[in-house]
Amino acid sequence: MARIADPIVSSPDLEPDAPIDPRFAGADGARPRLEVTGIPDGAVELAVIVHDPDAPSSNGFTHWAVYGLPPEDGPIETDGLAVRFGPNSTGSTEYAAPNPPRGGGVHHYDFWVYALDTQVEGAPSREEFLERYGDRIVGQGRFVGTFEQ
Repeated sequence: MARIADPIVSSPDLEPDAPIDPRFAGADGARPRLEVTGIPDGAVELAVIVHDPDAPSSNGFTHWAVYGLPPEDGPIETDGLAVRFGPNSTGSTEYAAPNPPRGGGVHHYDFWVYALDTQVEGAPSREEFLERYGDRIVGQGRFVGTFEQ
């Protein structure tokens, strides 16, 4: 299915394409808030994936995967909703804050929001999601932050 619109992803906690505040990075980093506008008509569900393509592995590093979010403009919330968390690259379903290796240069953190015309079954990994649902994405938006140690 062809994409019909691309939502806009923003964060009240971060500036686009700028360094991520250290309170949102490291082993105990908090998750920055995300907001989305411009959800396309026909969207049934939103998915959020936070990914570092600069990580030293063939698929980068997935920090967070969330499925089952309502297709609504506004803050992306997970509390109190029947959402499903897919595995991050450590195998956990928790949010893994940016924590690149020291001296590894600047890493880019892509906060992707996908609008789908169908519901995602289960809680797939990032790679499984893109393989199974790539043709069901009707809109996608990305917010990018950077971090280095």
